Amino acid sequence: MLSALVIDDELLAREELTELLTESGKVEVIAQASNAIEGLKKINHLKPDVVFLDIQMPQVTGIELLGMLDPDTMPKVVFVTAYDQYAIQAFEDNAFDYLLKPVDENRLDKTLDRLNKQQSHQPDLAKLAPIQLDQVPCVGHNRIVIIATKEVELAYSDLSGVQVVTNNQKATSQLTLKVLEEKTHLVRCHRQYLVNIKAIKEIKLLENGLAEIVTVSDNLVPVSRRYLKTLKEMLGFH
Repeated sequence: MLSALVIDDELLAREELTELLTESGKVEVIAQASNAIEGLKKINHLKPDVVFLDIQMPQVTGIELLGMLDPDTMPKVVFVTAYDQYAIQAFEDNAFDYLLKPVDENRLDKTLDRLNKQQSHQPDLAKLAPIQLDQVPCVGHNRIVIIATKEVELAYSDLSGVQVVTNNQKATSQLTLKVLEEKTHLVRCHRQYLVNIKAIKEIKLLENGLAEIVTVSDNLVPVSRRYLKTLKEMLGFH
């Protein structure tokens, strides 16, 4: 049986869809989320087979959430939308599955049958996902932080996740370094580090072909031999 996550900021819509899915007997709803940031965390943690994703949500929309997922581990996605027939033409043209609100039980049944029959097939969601991310959702101590990507000086991975650092704060993001590298202006300087080229104040050349970046806010970022040449070329040094 497929495992599912329902993401919708409307409690009533979320509960109704969950009830319909449970009554179908064809899918197990393992969790719900009331916004995209919470949903991203649960996708990464629970790894559901399919996500029923509301498009219109505050702060981070369902479409923006798509751009935050790693294409290699992305679950199947069924869009849930209140859009009219003309606005969903893009979904139909690209074979993306969608449900119109309020969700019709018979339409949902067809979607579930399709999901179970085509477990190995997934339309190319990259066609809908934004090419660049304008914001990075992060979680801190009892808080959710939305950081503009242009404000990020560096990002790195450690045991607790991916840490995003600005000139005045650090927060943990559910995004992977791979997604941040592909969808933001941050560039790779180390296996575990990305840096904002515009935030570099100086590069200290060390022994054995290594280096260390000092950012405008005096954060220190290691540079490995593998990435030093490329980094110098980006800065105009050949």
